[in-house]
Amino acid sequence: MTLSSRFALPGQIWSVAARHPSGPLYTTCYGADVLETVVSVVDLSGRVHWQRACPGTGRPRSRLSGSGTLWLARPTDGGGRALEGIRPDGSADRTVALPCEVGEEVAAFVVLGDGFCVLWAGASPMLLPTGQQPSTVPRVARYDGNGRCLWSTPITLGPVSHPGLLEMGVETGWEVRPTAPREPSRVKADHREPLLVSGDRIAAGFTDGRSGIGRTFLLDLGSGALVAATNLAPSGRKAIAGSGEFLIGAHGYGECATRHFGRDGAERAHWAWHGAMTVDGLGDVRGPGLSHSLVPPARPHRPVPAHDPVDGSHVAGRYTSSPAVDSNGTVVFWRDDTLLAVDSDMVPRELFTLEGSAEIVGRTLLLGGGRVVQPLGNEILVFRTDLAPLADGPWPCGDANLLGNPVLE
Repeated sequence: MTLSSRFALPGQIWSVAARHPSGPLYTTCYGADVLETVVSVVDLSGRVHWQRACPGTGRPRSRLSGSGTLWLARPTDGGGRALEGIRPDGSADRTVALPCEVGEEVAAFVVLGDGFCVLWAGASPMLLPTGQQPSTVPRVARYDGNGRCLWSTPITLGPVSHPGLLEMGVETGWEVRPTAPREPSRVKADHREPLLVSGDRIAAGFTDGRSGIGRTFLLDLGSGALVAATNLAPSGRKAIAGSGEFLIGAHGYGECATRHFGRDGAERAHWAWHGAMTVDGLGDVRGPGLSHSLVPPARPHRPVPAHDPVDGSHVAGRYTSSPAVDSNGTVVFWRDDTLLAVDSDMVPRELFTLEGSAEIVGRTLLLGGGRVVQPLGNEILVFRTDLAPLADGPWPCGDANLLGNPVLE
């Protein structure tokens, strides 16, 4: 296993995608500052095919379509929001204006076969004129390819509470006690996987910006009707488990869990571990995760039909990428300074170590010829390995892997 190339981009990388296992890579990162977004197409050696700088919103958001058009969410000159399409050669495709309320922001979006689904939340204060407040009513909306709104569903997070959320002060007589339910300070999109679409269902995650406590709302893709909402819990990782099905994790405040929800919104399984998940073509769930003890290091886990996790060996480290899985069942991911592979027997091996690597870790991509792409901070590392081709499965090996567009249609 060798490091075949290592190259830097203008700023912290937010997204890396590929249309084909041979590349090239579509990248989205910060530019000179957080209010500039730079999109690039580079080959696996680091040679830049083209690069464009665009106005940003402080958190670059892009999705790659199957046709090779990279869609970028950006502000417009009039203060609105739009999705801008950029063709594989760097030329402009088209711009889809998205009507929005004052103080709203495109917090997440995905590209559908016939349009877009957008998660709206309050805009960052640094984007608003002095005295203007962020919107306090988040929503999920669906649009056709021309930007016509098909439906828009407002979301109510409700008062925030959790058994692990504690307070102490004059009001409690300086005793520690559970915090009383309170209105969220600012409702934000979940940090990880805020918007997933599988079959005719949407999973949209929103959290209280102060506590990190939130819910995932399951909606009908055709009508926008609310199907179900999870209980309040600390935000965690999510994954597509199959058509209309999702895995939703919770991590923090003493809670460590992953739940499997079906198309009807009912909970089908519950595991006392949380981590970065893969779901193969047979529906088996695997990935590096923490057990309920919340004590690092992590273990690779594989839930079995009885819903009891099978543990592998301990894996040192803390910062873990979203993994990929090859057709032999080997899961590959970055954890702290090491690229790790865990085979189908749950045996880990170290493929590469880079001391002092960045703590901001992007998702791991598995390309053709066993090449692994790993974003770290503002750099991309490309490895040659003996891994088999990318597996066929709902997550992350379906449309959510190479394209970086978490939609399973």
